[in-house]
Amino acid sequence: MNESWAATLTQHGAQFCDGRVNTYSSLATELAATCDGTIFCDLSHEGLILASGDDARAFLQGQFSNDVLALTVGDEKNNAQWNSWSSPKGRMLATFLMWREAQGVFLQLPRALQPAIQKRLSMFVLRSKVKLEDRSDQGIKLGVADRDVKRLEASIHEGLGVTGAAELIPMQTLDSPLGRIIRLSPHRFEIITEVKNALIIWQKLSTIAKPVGAAVWEGFAIREGIITILPETQDAFVAQMANFELIGGVNFKKGCYPGQEIVARTQYRGILKRRMAWVHGDTATLPKRGDAVYAPEFGDQAAGQIAQIAPSAEGGFDALVVAQLESINANSLRLTNIHGEVLMIRPLPYLYAA
Repeated sequence: MNESWAATLTQHGAQFCDGRVNTYSSLATELAATCDGTIFCDLSHEGLILASGDDARAFLQGQFSNDVLALTVGDEKNNAQWNSWSSPKGRMLATFLMWREAQGVFLQLPRALQPAIQKRLSMFVLRSKVKLEDRSDQGIKLGVADRDVKRLEASIHEGLGVTGAAELIPMQTLDSPLGRIIRLSPHRFEIITEVKNALIIWQKLSTIAKPVGAAVWEGFAIREGIITILPETQDAFVAQMANFELIGGVNFKKGCYPGQEIVARTQYRGILKRRMAWVHGDTATLPKRGDAVYAPEFGDQAAGQIAQIAPSAEGGFDALVVAQLESINANSLRLTNIHGEVLMIRPLPYLYAA
């Protein structure tokens, strides 16, 4: 994390754990704030890789699931995309938020994966004119979210004072005097900026929104059904198992990339037996990413696993679970074993075939 920025966050009461902001006040207070107001979050736990050079876009196009060549730059409003990198067996090794700027293409992913992914990706550059750089600490990333879309847009307009930011559609970006603004969804924005501008943004937002820890921010992504691959879930899911094509993270018309044959076969042969569901559990003790879930239909055999988890404002936790469609449709998922706590399935903002 940028040292001067970390000092600023500490002055505002930030409590850190494992390199990310845990809370500013109390988790219960911050979770409650998501029910009736706007929140904002430091995203320094997200790493950044800059891919630059004459061959950068073509190189990334041959590695990732989405159409990197479709990323635009230079207009007032450009686009971002969800993307993923898979093993030859089609299992996702990393997921990215990607956007393009004049200096190249930025890949945002968890810091827990960034060094290893950058190193592994570099092995495939060979003689291509591509440079991969760690830019994780050279900018500040802030997230702004609200369950109420209109209130969020008003907060963005008032907090940033940037014309047009509130009018962005999901996965559209805007280059503003305060930095790059990306609308991730109807309910979330991300701002990538310099430290001096981050201080201005913080001062403005703190009058109309509440700062929260990373877990609260992740709760919004869970409600939106957007997975982030972490070390516990690397090489576990084909893209469609994690609903990645449903959020625009897979382009089926582009050329080859590692795992493309498996992803295409899964799509067109109808062999998908697992999907991702948003579930709620009432236990106060949070399970862990990668923990197995069960269902009576499968007995002692795991029916799936937890891909993402965060505490819920309703108490207990919300999670994204990749599980057997049969068990999702039967609403029969359980923690620990077939007699464990019931996991209540909640509706995602998109649909998939039952």
